Amino acid sequence: MYAIVNASGFNGKGDKFEQQTILIKEGKLERVDSSKEFPEGYEVIDATGKVITPGLIDVHTHIGVFEQGIGNEGHDFNETSSATTAQIRALDGINPFDQGFEDARQGGVTTVQILPGSANVIGGEMAIVKTAGTVVDEMVVQAPSGLKAATGENPKRVHGGKGNLPTTRMGVAALLRQKLIEAQNYLENKEDKDRNLELEQIAKVLEKKIPLRVHAHRAEDIATVLRVKNEFNIDVTIEHGTEGHLMTDFIAKHNVSIAVGPTMTSRSKVELVNRGWHTLPAFAEANIPFAITTDHPVVTIEHLMTSAIMSVKHGLDESIAMKALTLNAAKHLGIDNRVGSLEEGKDADIVFWSGDPFDLRNSVERTMIDGRWVF
Repeated sequence: MYAIVNASGFNGKGDKFEQQTILIKEGKLERVDSSKEFPEGYEVIDATGKVITPGLIDVHTHIGVFEQGIGNEGHDFNETSSATTAQIRALDGINPFDQGFEDARQGGVTTVQILPGSANVIGGEMAIVKTAGTVVDEMVVQAPSGLKAATGENPKRVHGGKGNLPTTRMGVAALLRQKLIEAQNYLENKEDKDRNLELEQIAKVLEKKIPLRVHAHRAEDIATVLRVKNEFNIDVTIEHGTEGHLMTDFIAKHNVSIAVGPTMTSRSKVELVNRGWHTLPAFAEANIPFAITTDHPVVTIEHLMTSAIMSVKHGLDESIAMKALTLNAAKHLGIDNRVGSLEEGKDADIVFWSGDPFDLRNSVERTMIDGRWVF
C-alpha cells in the first residue's frame, strides 16, 4: 500500500491537479483527493517537485511480435501465406522479453495494444497487455481487443506482387466484404457446419463483440472503411488516418475513433505523402476522437511522449495531447473503466516525471503498473 502525497500533474481527463493525495491498495487507486489524512500502514512517497501522470497508453504497436535486435527471426507479426488470416492471434506470438517492453516502461508506457501487421486484408486478432511481466497470459488486459484489417498499399504489394488477389484497392475492399459475407453465412448456419476458426473470429466483429481495426492512410481508403462500417453495421476504428485532415467533416459523421501515427517518421510510400502534424489539430477542431500512436517499432515506443510534444509544437492543445495518450487512448481501446485517468477504482498505473513531460529535457523517473514499481 502506498500513499503518494503532495502530488501534482495531469489527471488524464484533460485537467491538471495540485497537492493531491493518491492512495494505492491491492493494485488499484483507492482514493485521489486533497485530504492529507489516511490510515496507518501506507508507505508514504513525497511527490514534491515531481509531475505525476497516469500510465501512458499506445493503442497501436507490434511490441513482442516484431522484436528488436534479432532480424527476420523476430518478425512474427505478418502471416503472409494468405491474404486473409483472421484465424491467427497476436497473443500467440508475443515475446514478453522483447526489449520493447523495457523501453516502454522507461518511457512511462504502461498499456499497449499489440496488433498483427498490415500485409493482409485481414490480419488476425489483437491483444491489449500491460508492459510488465514474464508470461503474456498474465499481462493481458483484454484479448481479443479487435480484429486487424488493412487497406491500401501493403496488401496490394505483398499479395498483388505475387499475382494474387488483391492487386488493386478495389480488390482489397472486395476481399474484405467477401470474408464478412462468409462470416454472416457461417453465423446463420453454423449449427449445420463444422467449426471454422477464421469465420468464427470474423463473426465476433459482426456480433459487435470486438471492433474491426483497419489500417487506412489515404482518404479514399478511409472512405472505404466507413462505407464497409455502414454496410455491415459493425464497429470500427481507423488505424493511422494520415489523410483524415482532408475529410474531417465526413469522418465526424461516422462515430469513429482514430489512432493517429506514426507521424514522426519519413514519407516512405505514396500513402504517407500527406503525412504531417497538421492532422491532429484538424481532428481536434472537428471533435473527432483520436489517440496518438508510435506504431512501434516504426517509431520506437519510448518516443510516444515525444510524439505528443511534437503535436503540441505544431498547434495541438496540451491537454488534448495528454488525453490522446491517456483517457482518449483508453476509450479508443474500450478499457477506460480500468485505465487512462487517475480516478478511484482504476488500475494503479502511474508515472513520475522529473518535470513537465511536455519539456523533452525531462524524463521518467519511476513507473508503476498495477501498484508495483516496474521502473
